[in-house]
Amino acid sequence: MTSSEPLLPTTRRALLHRVATAQAEGRTPSLVAAVQRDGRIAWSGARSCVEGHEPDGDTQFRIGSITKTFTAVLVMRLRDEGLIDLDDPLEKHLPGTGAGQVTVFQLLGHSAGLAAETPAPWWERTPGTTRPELADVLGEGPLIHRSGHGHHYSNPGYTLLGSLVEKLRGDTWAEVLRREILEPLGMDRTTQQAVAPHAGGWAVHPWADVMLPEPAEDLGLMAPAGQLWSTTTDLLRFAAFLARGDERVLRASSVEEMRAPAAPPEAGDWDGAYALGLQVVRRKGRTLLGHSGSLPGFLAALWFSVEDDVAAVVLSNATSGPLTGAVAGDLLEIVAEAEPRIPEPWRPLPQVDEELLALTGPWYWGTYVYGLRLLPDRGIELLPLRGAGRSARFSACPDGTWKGLNGYYAGETLRAVRAEDGTVDHLDLGSFVFTREPYDRTAAVPGGVDDEGWRGLSL
Repeated sequence: MTSSEPLLPTTRRALLHRVATAQAEGRTPSLVAAVQRDGRIAWSGARSCVEGHEPDGDTQFRIGSITKTFTAVLVMRLRDEGLIDLDDPLEKHLPGTGAGQVTVFQLLGHSAGLAAETPAPWWERTPGTTRPELADVLGEGPLIHRSGHGHHYSNPGYTLLGSLVEKLRGDTWAEVLRREILEPLGMDRTTQQAVAPHAGGWAVHPWADVMLPEPAEDLGLMAPAGQLWSTTTDLLRFAAFLARGDERVLRASSVEEMRAPAAPPEAGDWDGAYALGLQVVRRKGRTLLGHSGSLPGFLAALWFSVEDDVAAVVLSNATSGPLTGAVAGDLLEIVAEAEPRIPEPWRPLPQVDEELLALTGPWYWGTYVYGLRLLPDRGIELLPLRGAGRSARFSACPDGTWKGLNGYYAGETLRAVRAEDGTVDHLDLGSFVFTREPYDRTAAVPGGVDDEGWRGLSL
């Protein structure tokens, strides 16, 4: 069976049961969900309190802070075009904010030290005209923590990033978003204002089964932090982009950079972190990426797993209802665990490079034994063969060296050091010497090797 085939009936039943339970126990007027596998929508389902009026993949809901991920992509596009550096202070491009010393990187990862919310009144339930200037968004003392010293979620921080986009593009955030992300990805049901068919937002009384309509305000300057309306179909397109990249929007290496944690998590919160516009969560040994969102009357969540190639979206229209993040994670795990991804067939490399082949096999760092194996495109992998050790993958560089891709050796250079006769004397990895024998006396081992060599214990 290939993963592009329909889900099994038992899997579909489990997905529907999870959605039905979430709607009933969460007491939300409606809930719609969808799961994507291998870049294709594999399942969708919905529940509603009004029979025959279930939302579908074309029904818009407010997605709240999932909007931040779109804003982050726009900022990364500016970086890729050379218009900014992520380490640039905000003041360099957007002067006069009063928070100009914070960097673009810190704003993306919520480590700038800015306050979580705007000054009163509650920005999500009041019109954006209440805060016509950045000073109204930031207040008199926008920095409440030391910049760069930890994660503190900040909605105003993403207003600053949206204003940065507008300044450098010379256009509104909404127009830049439409032109640079939504149109290229075919997300024509993602908009700044609601476009029918769309759900209405409701507050459900905590102690009685009655409801109250919530206002749907235009958030003004706060739009880059939470304005968008979208659908499950559009958000799954966005998830596929965040997992693979798309040269029309952002290359694969840049979206991969966005997925890396950007700041230490808060104390005690070791199962989650924040990357560049993306939340990172560890569940049952699986890494989930995406974002949750909420605005009065709406809850939303988008999660995807790169390793499983599965994504899930859950949208509901209640202020406090089902935990959409948990539900989306459950839907993803139901598919990934019930119908795990089928590995690609093993295939040999297209050609043999005798020089690289000669480097494979065991190497010793002191007395620690490692194995070196070849990867496609002249890459290599170094793995500990006994006990604990630092494993890493390396990509080939044009100068004949290799650059570390992950773990302890990420960014470090590995090179083969040759003797005068052209044979490989040792491998140098960030000054660590790997030899063919433990403390090889014929190789250039730092500090040398005792002249008497290996010995037993004389009693």
